[in-house]
Amino acid sequence: MAYKGSCHCGKVAYDVDGEINQVTECNCSICSKRAHLLWFVPRENLHLHAPETDLASYTFNTHNIRHTFCPTCGVGMFALGTDPKGNKMAGINVRCLEGVDPKSLKIAPFDGRSL
Repeated sequence: MAYKGSCHCGKVAYDVDGEINQVTECNCSICSKRAHLLWFVPRENLHLHAPETDLASYTFNTHNIRHTFCPTCGVGMFALGTDPKGNKMAGINVRCLEGVDPKSLKIAPFDGRSL
């Protein structure tokens, strides 16, 4: 299935392919403040409709995950990084996807605060 997503102002739009089986609710310092619910997909499943240079990003701690956001409206739509096997991944904030009701999804807690 293909989902459409964007930031609040629409400057950064994208499509993402896959099936949402569950999302992760991380309690780390950034995810908990931003209220992200993350769906992890291979990076090639994320198709940006804006150049990556239109994104702002923030890293912290180990600097392995690039938390992206729109520099105009501030919405964080996804994060980019690698999984433990070295595969390029995208953590999609499902709250930014059209037609997705987060309350209908299986939510798996993740203790990122303790890492």
